[in-house]
Amino acid sequence: MQDGRAPRIKNRAPAAIQITAEQLLREAQERQETAFRAPKQRVEDFEELHEYRGRKRKEFEERIRRTRGSIKEWLQYANWEASQNEFARSRSVFERALDVDPRSIQLWLSYTEMELKSRNVQHARNLFDRAVTLLPRVDQLWYKYVYLEELLQNVPGARQVFERWMQWEPDDKAWQAYIKLEERYQELDRASAIYERWVAIRPEPRVWVKWGKFEEERGRVDKAREVFQTALEFYGDDEEQVEKAQAVFNAFAKMETRLKEYDRARVIYKFALERIPRAKSAALYAAYTKFEKQHGTRSTLENTVLGKRRIQYEDEVAQDGRNYDTWFDYARLEEDAYRDLKSEGATQEEVDAAVARVREVYERAVAQVPPGGEKRHWRRYIFLWLDYALFEEIETKDYERTRQIYQTAIRLVPHKQFTFAKLWLMFAKFEIRRLELPAARKILGTAIGMCPKEALFKGYIDLEVELREFDRARTLYEKYLEWDPSNSAAWIKFAELEAQLQDFARTRAIFELAVSQSPLSMPEILWKAYIDFEIEEGEREAARSLYERLISLSGHVKVWISYALFEAEPIPVPRAEREEEEEEEDDEAERKMVPGDPALARQVFERGYKDLKSKGLKSERVALLEVWKTFEQNHGTSEDVKKVEGMMPIVTKKRHVDQETGQMVEDWELVFADDEREANPTSFKFLQMAHAWKQAQAQSKSTGGGGATSVLSGFTAASSTKAEEKERESDGEEDKEDVASSDEDED
Repeated sequence: MQDGRAPRIKNRAPAAIQITAEQLLREAQERQETAFRAPKQRVEDFEELHEYRGRKRKEFEERIRRTRGSIKEWLQYANWEASQNEFARSRSVFERALDVDPRSIQLWLSYTEMELKSRNVQHARNLFDRAVTLLPRVDQLWYKYVYLEELLQNVPGARQVFERWMQWEPDDKAWQAYIKLEERYQELDRASAIYERWVAIRPEPRVWVKWGKFEEERGRVDKAREVFQTALEFYGDDEEQVEKAQAVFNAFAKMETRLKEYDRARVIYKFALERIPRAKSAALYAAYTKFEKQHGTRSTLENTVLGKRRIQYEDEVAQDGRNYDTWFDYARLEEDAYRDLKSEGATQEEVDAAVARVREVYERAVAQVPPGGEKRHWRRYIFLWLDYALFEEIETKDYERTRQIYQTAIRLVPHKQFTFAKLWLMFAKFEIRRLELPAARKILGTAIGMCPKEALFKGYIDLEVELREFDRARTLYEKYLEWDPSNSAAWIKFAELEAQLQDFARTRAIFELAVSQSPLSMPEILWKAYIDFEIEEGEREAARSLYERLISLSGHVKVWISYALFEAEPIPVPRAEREEEEEEEDDEAERKMVPGDPALARQVFERGYKDLKSKGLKSERVALLEVWKTFEQNHGTSEDVKKVEGMMPIVTKKRHVDQETGQMVEDWELVFADDEREANPTSFKFLQMAHAWKQAQAQSKSTGGGGATSVLSGFTAASSTKAEEKERESDGEEDKEDVASSDEDED
């Protein structure tokens, strides 16, 4: 411990007797030394008392001389004199202290308290009178003064004190205390007069409300109504004043509700809500809604809820004017209100007012033009114009206004940067509904010339096709393809139109022109449509030539598969023969089909396999073999199926050294029988023998009750002669052990 180190604890085991923290604290408290207490003095005679008082007075005088401005010292001195029943001396000390600080509230209160304890009531009155004269803004002195007079049952004196106090126009608590004094002694008329004076001095809504409730509670309903009406006249019809007087309207309406004057209450609520802005009357609307829920009809309640929702939407759009979702909800709310009014048979004035509200919302909404020139900011905004136009067309039947809305929206959109095909198409369809076909064509023509877009071409073409204007549709397709010749879907639609019109020469010419385009988006769907067209026409040779052209261009495995399956599937007879048969037979007769040729399909499979093999595509060859195998199972013999199965690859591991890490790694690799036979004939023969031995061993195990599989299962030669089989059997016995060992290494 002497060198500053922590003491070493020799025994860390817990003590036999455990003590709690509470016991530790109790012992510490008990062991503390007692505080110093001054000795008690006992006075035996008047001489000792006189000596004691003189000594104490000398001490107090010295302390006061040192700290003259300390009120605490003066109070201790004066209270000590009072405790010695030396009231004259105590008053003298207090008066000396007041000379030092006459505005000390604590000093005045202690002085009056001393007089009251000694039952010197008149002295206390005089002190309170002096205090409130000197400090009229200190409410505590007035309250003490009034309490003293009322405690002495001197109600006129207390009333006189209050009158003096009210001349200084104190705060509301003082007026309320005066009114409660009169109420305690049942002087209600005097209390009403005090309310009137209070309102004249401080005409605030809460004061009017208190006065009205007071008159209602004392049973003078007419007087209460007069109070509220006077308050409303005082505030007037100005918007700011009415907003300030919301509490008065609310209290007035609630009083009428308590009196079961529901019509009066409803009139009061409506009068206030019509003059207060919607965004500033949420509390009043809530009270009105509650009133209508309790005492109103369904229609009045719906109107109240509608007003409340309007306030919410106004707040939201005031915070963010470009929140278009809120504008949609707001407009939908007004439209629903308009429809409800029409269904309920409202007057024409009410309907016109509802229409005006809907138009106002839409006009305010479309005025919030998105900033910048990016289309993503306009996507929601443009639907406001469309909904506005639909409302005017469907609900109000104002077609000229609808046309103006569409024209304004089109002028507003920056078409050089982006456009909206929906806007142009809906404008054109509106003109068609108005039987203005030239105007609709002019609109769509302007759109295509100003800002060509795929949706515009499609919509214009669909319109002309529905009108059976096929020449115009052809012209539009030509312009469409001049604008975007790489659009495969447009070429297909154009060809389908010509096919529907039975102009097959034009259809083939369109397809030929389409496939000759060098840049094409998704050319595979175009070729498929062309081939499907020739198949539907029953032209197998034409379809076959298309497949050959497509193979020369791409050579994709899906093309080979589709080509092979096409050769095996039946197709309809040529259209010329079909039309002749239809003239002779009924319409319900089944269409004749020309069967396919599985041999040709098999040849296509073999060509495709060789082509993919020459390109070194392994996964594509596997996909082709899977389809070929399914084809042979449906159309071929068991020998054909075995032949395809023999061409199936196996998955083997291949070891090689990674150039980056220098470590030996293993990869899975597809091994085809014909590839292995051509590349490594010796190892291929050895692999065949290993597979034969493994297959035989697996068969023996399966017959013995067990089964085994191997990675070499299913691997047979693609084509093996009988001589090779005999040679394999003769060599199998000699190399049996080597084969077994190699097979185990392979596993």
